[in-house]
Amino acid sequence: MSSEMAYVIETLVKALVIIALFSALAGFATYVERKILAFMQRRLGPMMVGPYGVLQLVADMIKLFTKEDVVPKNVVKPIFLIAPLIAAISAMTALAAVPLFPEFTLFGHTVRPILADVGVGVLFVMGVASVSMYAPLLAGMSSSNKWGLLASARAVVQLLSFEVVSGFALLAPIMIIGSLSLIDINNYQIGGVAEWIIWKQPLAFVLFVIAIFAETNRTPFDLLEHETEITAGYGTEYSGMRWGMFFIGEYANMFTASFLVSLIFLGGFNPMWFIPGALAIILKVCFLIFFFMWVRAAWPHIRPDQLMWLCWKVLMPLALLNILITGIVLL
Repeated sequence: MSSEMAYVIETLVKALVIIALFSALAGFATYVERKILAFMQRRLGPMMVGPYGVLQLVADMIKLFTKEDVVPKNVVKPIFLIAPLIAAISAMTALAAVPLFPEFTLFGHTVRPILADVGVGVLFVMGVASVSMYAPLLAGMSSSNKWGLLASARAVVQLLSFEVVSGFALLAPIMIIGSLSLIDINNYQIGGVAEWIIWKQPLAFVLFVIAIFAETNRTPFDLLEHETEITAGYGTEYSGMRWGMFFIGEYANMFTASFLVSLIFLGGFNPMWFIPGALAIILKVCFLIFFFMWVRAAWPHIRPDQLMWLCWKVLMPLALLNILITGIVLL
């Protein structure tokens, strides 16, 4: 077998593994989130369906797959059908440039757990992830529903605003490292915990974490599809698996964001004390996922005007100030 054919087969296998793995993790994360919310908010449902509530996930899947797939009469049908696919596909594509684990050897063959090692990994992930904003925009605009239309406009304003904050937050660490490659950023922190970027860029870390809460539609910034409103935002007219695909995209984005934070600020997949690198990054990602869920259980929602005030009057000036100070120090 030629080396080109082997590369194509390896890439296809990696792509299938990423799609299957993160689709399954998205479903499992919903179950874990429901259990955590049940413990913290004394919800009974996820605790009583089967032993220790383990059948809640099965019940959720049956409900999701058996719901009628309703396509309202007056929607713009092609766009209405495509919008959920954009959410899921953009989320999975963003994972292509994320190095998930360190290299390992399998049957004498060295495997690199990254689908596409592009030299501008940070730029690629941020760019592709930003495409996901078309999902709520097109869903709301094509729904022929005024609530969906208003919600889609609100969603795009939120995503665009915090996209700028997250980009500015990452500029400072990139200026220090001098590379947009996620592998180079990981290798920069190879010296151990003391070399983690978070110690050199604590403000950038805080700004980026706050921004990804908004970009992944997590509480307290979950205004894209607000649970407490009577209508379900841009997804008001969706049902069944089409509705579920929006949430597969949301949870896949949450995993991508957790990997980005781990790789850029928390030492990536470098060994941590006696813990091997692969296990170290799994622990970091699990902690960040739990942090997302803990915040949802503990914090209230904020209003859209409060969200915009925080973005443009607090986070944006701080991000610019951090870039200025970093530039002066580097000079």
